[in-house]
Amino acid sequence: MPRRTSFPETTRRPRPLLRTLCAALLIASQLAMPPLARAQLLPGMGDGGEMTASAERRLGDQIARELYRDPDYIDDPVLGEYVQDIWQRLLAAARLRGDLTPELDERFAWIVMLGRDRSINAFALPGGYLGLHLGLISVTGSRDELATVLGHELSHVTQRHISRIMAKQSRQMPLLLAGMILGMIAAGKSRNADAGQAVLMGSQAAFMQSQLSFSRDMEREADRIGFGVMTQAGFAPQGAAAMFEKLQYASRLNDNGSYPYLRSHPLNSERISDMQGRFQFKPGSSAAMPLVMDHAMIAARARVLVRPGVDVLRLYIDAAGSGEFARSTPAQQAGTLYAAALSSNELRDYKSARAFAQRLTARTSEDPAAARLARLLAAEIELTAGDAPKASALLDPKAKDRPEMMLAAQAAVATRQPGPMVAPVRDWVATHPRDASAWRTLGNLYTAQNDTLRAIRADAEANVALLDYPGARDRFKAAQEFMRKGTAPIDHYEASIVDTRARAIEVLVKEQAAEPPLK
Repeated sequence: MPRRTSFPETTRRPRPLLRTLCAALLIASQLAMPPLARAQLLPGMGDGGEMTASAERRLGDQIARELYRDPDYIDDPVLGEYVQDIWQRLLAAARLRGDLTPELDERFAWIVMLGRDRSINAFALPGGYLGLHLGLISVTGSRDELATVLGHELSHVTQRHISRIMAKQSRQMPLLLAGMILGMIAAGKSRNADAGQAVLMGSQAAFMQSQLSFSRDMEREADRIGFGVMTQAGFAPQGAAAMFEKLQYASRLNDNGSYPYLRSHPLNSERISDMQGRFQFKPGSSAAMPLVMDHAMIAARARVLVRPGVDVLRLYIDAAGSGEFARSTPAQQAGTLYAAALSSNELRDYKSARAFAQRLTARTSEDPAAARLARLLAAEIELTAGDAPKASALLDPKAKDRPEMMLAAQAAVATRQPGPMVAPVRDWVATHPRDASAWRTLGNLYTAQNDTLRAIRADAEANVALLDYPGARDRFKAAQEFMRKGTAPIDHYEASIVDTRARAIEVLVKEQAAEPPLK
């Protein structure tokens, strides 16, 4: 390892050769970038060298587009609704506290994307996107614990941590490149190639250590602000304490690589002590958080939907008939029965799934929130089993909540009675235009009505929601081709919408083509 003084002294008085090589390498590396990428390296007026909000959103859209294509991406209406309820409360609290500025509120996406992954992980992405693995949902014991993680990640975004990291990297890149050139020069002059490698690795280590320290400062800031946001939103501080205790315990198992959240969020003793101090000073915060039925059922759903394998699903089923089941609390029993019913459904054992669902309905009869989840699961089982009329009887076609609306729409398509569900789903996408699954469902309803033009447009809008602009353009072109053939009466209002949207999407396709590819 080189002495700490050797690298700074060299950079203060660079030799002509080193200075020339540094300049050449910096110019070459920037000229190799696409124009948009070079522009993003330049500081904006008044932003202190940080990436602008618009540039960060564009980068976030690029990453989100790739995540939407990932087979592990999941849009589960039940889990999504539960997470959204927490997320919207946190956003409202951040606005109230002034952490979420009007500019960021307008420019960023503020979308939580769920991943079908067993790892305990959540992460903030540029532009207001958040990733949340089902594995993390499955280990939480309350809404408050989940709110702790989401509040922490939300604070990374509101405090522009990603932009600040990139700005710091941009400032330090010349030093890193200079260190790499020193290594090449040392290797060329020395018969021992290890000398050059030592300088090269030393400069990289210094750079990475600086970045790690900066990251830890940000983690502490996200802890502090996130705690304030989640408590402002009405979540109990005990949730933060319980979540940190779980993460602290899990950090002891971190070496096996199963906990990426802990790798990217180092739980050093200072952070733990700081959070424990904040928790202890809250009046009346010593009581433990009780497990409630609806959260136990949500955590159970997350455990099953990560697709743990047939053997694990059978273990979930067997747990509902074990001796331990009788000794568990009502909330634990609800979670166990939910996991057993959903696991049986995944294994296509509909007889067992229905039997567990009936037991779950009886167990949750006195808890409205849990009883609703049990009813939705029963309808889901009937749809999977192919009994759409029975599923329809369990659902309210006038329901305004997304999970019940989506299930009712699926039942309406299966029974070939789409009419009553078209208006509710159409109204939903009017206020939630980025809901790709709802657009697909609307398209299925239109198809069942033999309304081909509207069905194609709904499919195109679903691609737009997933940021797949070339796919959307192709579907809009298909709609225009359908209109030109004139094989069916055309609604001229709908035709005008198709033409207008087609032109707008063509512009987005060209902008997307000009973006630098993700490395």
